[in-house]
Amino acid sequence: MKTAIWLYMFLFLAFFDLHAQYPILTPFAVSLGAAPVFIGWMMGIYALTHLPGNLIAGTVIDKHGSRRYIIFSLVSAGIVLLLQAHVQYPWQLLVLRSISGFVLAFLSPACLALLASLSKNEVTQGKYMSGHGVVHTLASVVSPAAGAFIVAHTGYSTTFQGLGWLLIATGVMAVFSVPKPVKAMTDARGGNEEAALSSPAPSVSWRYFILPFVVSCSQGILFFELPLRDTGVEGIKSTGILFSVLSIGALVTLSMLFINRYSPYKRVIAGVLLMALCFFGMAAFPHVPLVVILFILGSAKGIIFPGLASMFIQLSGGSKLGRIFSLQSIAMSIGSFIGPIAAGQLRGSVSPYYIAFVLLMAGTDDDPHQPQGICASSPYERESSVVISLKIKR
Repeated sequence: MKTAIWLYMFLFLAFFDLHAQYPILTPFAVSLGAAPVFIGWMMGIYALTHLPGNLIAGTVIDKHGSRRYIIFSLVSAGIVLLLQAHVQYPWQLLVLRSISGFVLAFLSPACLALLASLSKNEVTQGKYMSGHGVVHTLASVVSPAAGAFIVAHTGYSTTFQGLGWLLIATGVMAVFSVPKPVKAMTDARGGNEEAALSSPAPSVSWRYFILPFVVSCSQGILFFELPLRDTGVEGIKSTGILFSVLSIGALVTLSMLFINRYSPYKRVIAGVLLMALCFFGMAAFPHVPLVVILFILGSAKGIIFPGLASMFIQLSGGSKLGRIFSLQSIAMSIGSFIGPIAAGQLRGSVSPYYIAFVLLMAGTDDDPHQPQGICASSPYERESSVVISLKIKR
């Protein structure tokens, strides 16, 4: 539990640092003379360079453990931000964003794999994943406003330097707080270390990765479309409030730890269906207040992401977690890149929210039936059924 608390603190600082850049990057690029098309590529290149990082992360995390890659990711991203404080041309910002996307691709799979390895109990693992979501959501609620406030008072250069040193300090703290991997655990599971590392990747159906793909694609559409309602000063303020409402909705369901007692598969499907209905509501009923719909949509996100993590842990049997979570990150990176592009190309003929609705419904429809790798029910549900059967026998 002590390791989980330290890890949550590192994650909060890292996510705070990263989310604080969201309201800063676009105006910073404009101040450098970047055109709108260039800014779009600057935002998208981050997701693109995530892909090779995720591919490498899956293998090396399983081989060497999470610790060194958490430290590497945090320190490297901090150095990139320090360099970003001295950027003078748009192409320099593009290069640094691509490097940042690559080095930060190691952070999420490494943290998720380490959290999952802290317990073998399904309910406890689900709670750890919910904690990860709570930390991420708290950072996303606070940091955008904080980043805008800091820039308004200190300027871009000082802000990037402060955020960079914060990431580096977090990485240094991780050196002394994140435990080193225990090699003996590999041998205890059977076979030597080389045999374990050379074993094939877990047989998880590729169709299951459609779910994180369609969820991130729909999120990309939302993040692209919502700010376009009003590009004025007041519109920017209202958009920030709406994004905060989205995060608060996620925080509410993430705090409901009893949800982890139920099957991850059922949680994910229920969350995706609820998210799809929210996008349909935004497309078909524009008179409904966005605050209400986005709060419900955020609540669906709080159900989906811990459920996805627990589902992939069960599908993999608890082995090769680095590869599993890196594949999940790859699916989400592709979705977050394709979503805004599709919305920009098709918004003249059809509502992007309707596109998100269709994608989410297609993702749940294409998802295969619950396999034997995922328990049909959670340990809580199985325990209840055993008690009931014993009473019937009596």
